[in-house]
Amino acid sequence: GPGEPAEEEEEEEVAATGPCQPGAALRWCITAALCAAFLGLGMSIAVLGPTFPNLAANVGKNVSEIYYIFVGRSLGYLGGSVLGGVLFDCMNASLLLALSMVATTAGLYGIPWCKDSVLLTALMSVIGGSMGILDTGGNVLALNTWGAEVGPHMQALHFSFAVGAFVAPILAKMALGGSESKELPVAEKTNQSVLKSTQASAASATQALQDHLEEDFLWSYVVIGTYLLLVSLFLFVLYSKGSSARDKSKTSAEKGKLAKHHWALIGLLFTFFLFYVGAEVTYGSYVFTYARVFAEMTENEAAALNSVFWGAFAACRGVAIFGAAFLYPGTMITLSLSASAVSSFALAFFAHYRASLWVGTAVYGASMATVFPSGISWIEQYTVVEGKSASLFVIGAALGEMCIPAMVGYLQGRFHHIPVIMYTAFLSSAMTVILFPVMYKLANSPRKEDLKVVSDTETRKALLSNSRFTEDEEDEEDKEDGREWNEADFEVIEMNDKLKNSLIDTSHKIPEDSPAQGSLQPHLDDVLDNSPVVADGSPPR
Repeated sequence: GPGEPAEEEEEEEVAATGPCQPGAALRWCITAALCAAFLGLGMSIAVLGPTFPNLAANVGKNVSEIYYIFVGRSLGYLGGSVLGGVLFDCMNASLLLALSMVATTAGLYGIPWCKDSVLLTALMSVIGGSMGILDTGGNVLALNTWGAEVGPHMQALHFSFAVGAFVAPILAKMALGGSESKELPVAEKTNQSVLKSTQASAASATQALQDHLEEDFLWSYVVIGTYLLLVSLFLFVLYSKGSSARDKSKTSAEKGKLAKHHWALIGLLFTFFLFYVGAEVTYGSYVFTYARVFAEMTENEAAALNSVFWGAFAACRGVAIFGAAFLYPGTMITLSLSASAVSSFALAFFAHYRASLWVGTAVYGASMATVFPSGISWIEQYTVVEGKSASLFVIGAALGEMCIPAMVGYLQGRFHHIPVIMYTAFLSSAMTVILFPVMYKLANSPRKEDLKVVSDTETRKALLSNSRFTEDEEDEEDKEDGREWNEADFEVIEMNDKLKNSLIDTSHKIPEDSPAQGSLQPHLDDVLDNSPVVADGSPPR
């Protein structure tokens, strides 16, 4: 894939975050493989939009008659997410990902030669299923590999996806000829919308052109399939090299404690992703139609507006790789939600001003970019994310992606004069803004053993300060910092676990305990100095 080598280099620049230990090279290889896989996932999802008329012609149907291949793919995707969640907890991740990518390759190779619409739907649902597995598993494998340092890697994964969705239409353009529908790339993973937007291109593409370009159309599927096959070979190699690394990381993950309200948090995040991904896909799919109907733009202007949305989305995901190295996931989510609330408000009520429409679309696209990867990194700090939990996030996203665009399409059909898409964007944004503080509160409610650890720590600090009078004042500051830390920082639970482990390890050797606290303290100070946003974002005291 053209975007892939650059993508991995960009990834490599964040190497500073990973500790230099023997497994470090292997971990970077896993990240590189996952980025390559997600690039392929983005391409195979997005290639369907632009090539849709050709697929219809291939099975001898009208575009509007084969909309059910999207339904097939979405159902496959849901099934794959569920299956992936169960399988990841009981078999090797690299192996499962490699196998699912081989299945995708087989499906992509089959599609261009498929002359029967039922068979086409079956192939689509196989592809959907293996994508569901890849989506769930990629996130879990990244979490298992990097643990608390997952931030930049998670962003890089989802950035690769956006790059793939951007590259696919360039490949598929050969199948459509001309600059016929530059905006379709990114009718990313939708059901209904692609339908509407492709009907236009179906009408305009002459039969002669389609016959002439049939080979190019086959070629775009074969290229993506071959690329995925190469990535799956890389994953098979990783499987043979490093299955032990994962087993170690898995056992260490199991030692981590679940949050007090684990399932409530997972359920809220499920709903959060449903609204967020639903809104993202809906806006990306219908903004072209909106621009044509309500803003009365020319086709080229409308296409440009659509590209602005997805361009800002992809660019912001790229920037977030580096941002995640400095900002906490919670901070990134807070910034994104604020931006999406403001921009969606402007779009819902001031979109009749051209400037407001263009700026609002760009800001809205950028604000959507980091929420999904940051959400997964954020929840990982408070509780253990296993295959089943991760599959719930992916299922929530997939349901949002199926239901919200379909609902908007239906309502827009009923109420022609109301810009349903803009109100949907605003309402979804409002829902996410309400949900996140609730999740934050739940995640930070302390467990009994944490409270006990805090009091143990204070007792221990008192003992130590008695033995070292000179450090009395310092210890006072330490306690102050500790309290601020508990209130303000997003990693509190994780730190408590580390602290608890170090206390347990050295409970019989109090003198050796002090260096452990010493090594934690500078980190606390740094964090408190460097993250005013986090402190400001904390709930009122």
